Amino acid sequence: MDNTFKIQLLETTAALITAAFGLVAALAWNETIKSIIEVCFSSDDTIWGNLIYAIIVTIIAVAATMLIARSIGKLKAIEAKKEEKKGCDKE
Repeated sequence: MDNTFKIQLLETTAALITAAFGLVAALAWNETIKSIIEVCFSSDDTIWGNLIYAIIVTIIAVAATMLIARSIGKLKAIEAKKEEKKGCDKE
């Protein structure tokens, strides 16, 4: 078996396993947040509960996305500085 194929197979498998664990974690948080809303806003009106749930999940998703994007930006800046320094050292 070709090493390139083995690497691609392992990378794909790792990505799928990571995605599966991410889904399990998301479902666990889904149930947790729903339970908290039911306790805090005990009401017969599920529309308001669903609205509050959707708002909370949206805020969490936006915050997480922004944090991840910021972290990636910082890492890219660090790598760019390293590459720039390598280029200067060769001259």
